[in-house]
Amino acid sequence: MSSMLKLHFRKTGLKTTIQDFGRNGHQHIGIPVGGALDKLSMSAANRILDNEVNTPVLECTLIGPEIEFEGEGMICLTGAEMNGSIEDEPIERYKAVRVKSGDILKFKGAQEGCRTYIGIKGQWKVKSWLGSYSSLSSYLSEKGFMGPVQVNDKLEIEDLSSNENLPEIKIKKPYYASCYIVRVVTGPEFSQFSIEQIESFFHQIFTISQDANRMGYRLNERITGYDSSAEEISSGIIPGTVQITNSGQPIVLLADAQTTGGYPRMVNVISEDLNLFGQMKPGDEVKFMLATL
Repeated sequence: MSSMLKLHFRKTGLKTTIQDFGRNGHQHIGIPVGGALDKLSMSAANRILDNEVNTPVLECTLIGPEIEFEGEGMICLTGAEMNGSIEDEPIERYKAVRVKSGDILKFKGAQEGCRTYIGIKGQWKVKSWLGSYSSLSSYLSEKGFMGPVQVNDKLEIEDLSSNENLPEIKIKKPYYASCYIVRVVTGPEFSQFSIEQIESFFHQIFTISQDANRMGYRLNERITGYDSSAEEISSGIIPGTVQITNSGQPIVLLADAQTTGGYPRMVNVISEDLNLFGQMKPGDEVKFMLATL
């Protein structure tokens, strides 16, 4: 017997969006991939809830929303520790939690990590576009198509399963630090950089600047001796591409990044480690390590 769970957004948090794995296969016509920045956390929530792995989730950044539930259902929090609670009772991350009518989900803010994911068991009654439910909030106005959730928005999820008992899946909670080591492979313009510039890039510790969003993270420090006199032709880029700006600052491109760019592509973050950037926040430190394919 199916059941319907309705979510009423009393507060939105800093920026809460609907995300899945994104829109793969459309970059050749200028449409970014998008999708959850931390796909491991998104997948974990759906596995615990026995959802299809690409079922949408709510991605909450630094400050979570306040949600009132109508009906009954199951939710799961993964990713950053934001001290979520229902009726002032703390919720354990990476565990399925039953909610009922009148329950209110609240957060105190990110204590560890940057983004919390709210998984909800069932089928989401939301619009899809090009095979994805992911928000396009990086490109559209606050009230644009598929933008971030707004106060008084309502969301419906229908659970068609009759299974009351979810399969027991144990996933180890990740630990989020303030300093990360990230693996990269060489990019198309790697050979254009001098030995001094390459050593500078790999030896120093970079900090995430305030200029950090779903499109990309600009790093504060500059690589030594960089000369931007060469003019680059705009070329294809993907999530994880690390470009070097004219000032010598690296920019790590993320899920909502544009599909072409004119800065040299020095390296590319490997897919597995790209999830780490979804949990980094301004002020966190990152060091790059060269890996091979």
